[in-house]
Amino acid sequence: MFLQGKIALITGSTSGIGLGYARALAAQGAHIMINGFGDESDINAYVEELKQQSGDAAYCGADLTRPSEIRDMMSYCQERLGAPDIVINNAGIQNVAPVDEFPEEKWDEIIAIILSSAFHVTKAALPAMKERGWGRIINTGSMHSLVASPYKSAYNAAKHGISGFTKTIALEVAEQGITANTICPGYVWTPLVEGQIPDTMKTRGLTRDKVINDVLLANQPAKKFVTIEQVAAMAVYLCREEAAIITGSDIKIDGGWTAQ
Repeated sequence: MFLQGKIALITGSTSGIGLGYARALAAQGAHIMINGFGDESDINAYVEELKQQSGDAAYCGADLTRPSEIRDMMSYCQERLGAPDIVINNAGIQNVAPVDEFPEEKWDEIIAIILSSAFHVTKAALPAMKERGWGRIINTGSMHSLVASPYKSAYNAAKHGISGFTKTIALEVAEQGITANTICPGYVWTPLVEGQIPDTMKTRGLTRDKVINDVLLANQPAKKFVTIEQVAAMAVYLCREEAAIITGSDIKIDGGWTAQ
């Protein structure tokens, strides 16, 4: 367990990819701070599961649209587990609509949760990483960090922003033992993806099967969803010493989507 004694804070980790990250890092010995919304009993069960794997874990329900709550979460992590050595900015939401019909409040919320929260979390985590001379910043991007799809203006903008933000971090800390990378999955079968199917059905006038096959997987040549475990395995690798020179990268796990 090569992450024994390391602390990992993962946003948006009470379901989907984020929970996959938490389980994979805990399996390597990292103590885990999870964050997100969900059923209290489910979250308590996840914390206990992670404790069984790694020895310690905790939960903070900080609202990532509020910078003050993000700062409080980082303070709580330091008090409860220690300052994070690994930060994974993973939280995300989605809304599907044409630009001229896109709800302004949804635009603001998506940018806040995906992009602005990554800034606030990273800003708070970097001083301790610099002091230790070791750190891993991993941001969950998307193939939408690299290419766009219609009707997802806020998500496309936020994910493109995450890629640029990650590269800036990488350049700033390149000599300090800290790496920063963006993992860019294709479509992963998660509650976030499943939740956008009804809106896409309505917007495009398609059946559920048509949305899955002709929209979600249309540009994914492998014609398979990426698995949570595949994405989580890449995060684990990026924490290894063998990956210490990989920084500022958009790492694609997209079934060939962006090879076209």
